[in-house]
Amino acid sequence: MSPTTGVEDAWALTRAISPRDRVRVAATTSSGEVLNQYSRTWLLDQIQPPAAPWAVPLASLDGFRLLAFDFDAKGDEAGAARDAAALSSLLVDAGIAHLICRSGPSGGRHVWAAASQALDVELVGTVARLAAAVLPTLDIAPLRNSATGCVRPPGAPHRDGGRSEILEGDLGCLLQPTTDSEALVRVARALAAQITGAAIEDDSPVSATVRVDERGHPYLPGVRRPLPAASLAALEAAAADLDASTVLNTVLLGAAASHWHMADVAELAGTAPGLEHLRSKRGTRGRTPRRPREQAETLARQWRYAVKFVAENPRRAGLDATFDTRAGDLADTVRTLQERADAAPGRWNSGGGPADRRVLDTLHLFALTAVNTIVEADIRRLALACGIGRETARTALHRLTADGWIRRAEAAAGVHGARWHVDPHRVLPSGAGQGRSQAATRPEGAGAAERTALTQQLQHRLTLATHDVFSGHHALPHAAGNLYARLAASPSPSTTTADEGLLHRLATFNLVHLATTGWRPADFARRDFVATELQVDGRLERRRRRYQVERAVWSWWQAEHAWMCGPRTRRDARARADQAPLWQPAGITRYPKHPRRSDGRADYTAARAAVHDGALTASVFLAA
Repeated sequence: MSPTTGVEDAWALTRAISPRDRVRVAATTSSGEVLNQYSRTWLLDQIQPPAAPWAVPLASLDGFRLLAFDFDAKGDEAGAARDAAALSSLLVDAGIAHLICRSGPSGGRHVWAAASQALDVELVGTVARLAAAVLPTLDIAPLRNSATGCVRPPGAPHRDGGRSEILEGDLGCLLQPTTDSEALVRVARALAAQITGAAIEDDSPVSATVRVDERGHPYLPGVRRPLPAASLAALEAAAADLDASTVLNTVLLGAAASHWHMADVAELAGTAPGLEHLRSKRGTRGRTPRRPREQAETLARQWRYAVKFVAENPRRAGLDATFDTRAGDLADTVRTLQERADAAPGRWNSGGGPADRRVLDTLHLFALTAVNTIVEADIRRLALACGIGRETARTALHRLTADGWIRRAEAAAGVHGARWHVDPHRVLPSGAGQGRSQAATRPEGAGAAERTALTQQLQHRLTLATHDVFSGHHALPHAAGNLYARLAASPSPSTTTADEGLLHRLATFNLVHLATTGWRPADFARRDFVATELQVDGRLERRRRRYQVERAVWSWWQAEHAWMCGPRTRRDARARADQAPLWQPAGITRYPKHPRRSDGRADYTAARAAVHDGALTASVFLAA
């Protein structure tokens, strides 16, 4: 039986493999145009096939019986073919018989396998999400909905002409299925290893874990991940004269462990505060700029050390036996909350909604990073992470709280910001992992991998939207940045009538263009040119420096208040603000006297000016 011989054979195959008694059929218009909407049904007991293209359901009432991985070409047939081949390799390694089809004239790919037993819905969903994180052209919608998920079977006609053609494999794998849950678990573990970079065997030699890029610089192979929290904090911190090399080392160690290349760090060397050691060196009269060649040599030397250290001292995830479960449960929670937010687009499209969504996404990102549903976030930190102003962040927190999206767990105190509960309605139950089907069926390592994939997704979205050109007030509005990020991050972006005005403004500046698959973003570098054209370039960097000064001044006053309330038995040996010491012991921050007005009250204006003049060392900024 070959579906390539005609529609009748394709219908006979459908009747043989379908887990239900009917298939879904594409809708047609009055003019005969076939739509990509499978809203009608057709009983299998009918001898004649439907007149329009049809799709076979993948699951029965007790679980998935068919697996169909749908790779959309979207104008990139080579990408779909590459991703399908990569999945095929994983299936072969797991011992899963399958076949690869060219889905139609657009060049997409379908990878099919059949199960010898009903596969758990949650297990299939986990595999689909992990696969989508590794294979960007994969559309996981059919595998995430056991009730309505369906795909056109081999040989079935395509609405644009032609039919699904078998490229590799044999139909016997669908007619005589052998795939079981254990095989699918092996696929999940392999995908999780690719995402988290845990594929390196513990007993493998160190030299085998290090690769060299095209420019001769070493790196650790694996899927690039966001920087760890400590390295990200170091990257965003202003390095002290004495601590600049230590701060740089913290950044580079995290970057090497996260599978970055040296070129990734070099792109940030010109602006990232934590990379000051690359740009300048300490001298007797402060820091002096390095020559470009010296900057490159310093980075190359420090990078080689960082890669070598991480390779020789691998991190052991097994030290925390509960981490994978906790990470997976938190990923489930954040994904559920994100899906709820996506289901209410009107909430985020007008007024303060665009800023609210950025704040919500950022809090979810903080929660994933901390592996905790309660996170500390002050308004300035949120504002900088979202590309909005601190007052906008403050009002967004109030609106999100009023609408039940978040809840304040603790008020701000001293130098610590307020703590926020991102799961106010207890989507994640106490005793995570107890009595949850997802926790029971998730393969080992998949929880951490899903957390990593979701973290990357949110980080990518915020990075795209957080730019000078989308900072509002003489720039494009926050809503335009959110839409731009959605178009860039989604392999199958969709727009609504509410987006038309924003799309027109984005297209006016050539930030997006209309392709055959819909609106797509132009070269990301175009944002920089538009920001310069609108005279808003550097706005976010200036805001970051201003907030950094404000946080340092506030920490200064908190230290002053602590001194006033402390014991007064010893002699006050503090220096004035204009007599800041040239050296402080490592790990110790000694604040000078806080400026006062003539009436004895704190003079914040003078304090800010003193900070600009260097009254506080950068170690104070790190603590602020």
